[in-house]
Amino acid sequence: MQAQDTLQTWLAEEAQMRARLAPPGVAERSALRERSGMEFLGGIGAGEIPPAPIADLLGIVPISVEPGRAVFQGTPAFAHYNPSGSVHGGYAATLLDTAVGCAIHTMLPAGKGFTTLELKVNYIRGMSDSTGPVRAEGKVISVGGQVAIAEGRITDAAGKLYAFATTTCLVFPI
Repeated sequence: MQAQDTLQTWLAEEAQMRARLAPPGVAERSALRERSGMEFLGGIGAGEIPPAPIADLLGIVPISVEPGRAVFQGTPAFAHYNPSGSVHGGYAATLLDTAVGCAIHTMLPAGKGFTTLELKVNYIRGMSDSTGPVRAEGKVISVGGQVAIAEGRITDAAGKLYAFATTTCLVFPI
């Protein structure tokens, strides 16, 4: 698929997802405790559970989740700039933390939660408000009883790599 075709597909998928999402908010603890990670994230995509306020603030949208994998999309904007005139590294870090954390969440049974212990981001190239939409894809490497590890990559519609990350998360009972 050509980059322009991929871009059009990405924009259409984002619009479809935005139309389904509930207003941002914080999920009730029972929604976390009583649903598996897949069920919880599926509830966000179906508009039954609110997406995180930070995702709304940064314009990050869930695109797809499946066991061991999560994809989120965002479009860097001028509001994400640092004083040096490029998109702040925290934008990429947040997008990656979301994708890798949710990839881990897809593998957790009901009653289990997670939190990031460590996030290592490697920045390959800067983003600007003309970069266009980018996607972060997180993939699970390992999920154990207490520790989970995942990796993620941010690419644009042409497949250009902007950053990649690894994470270690703590898994715990809710």
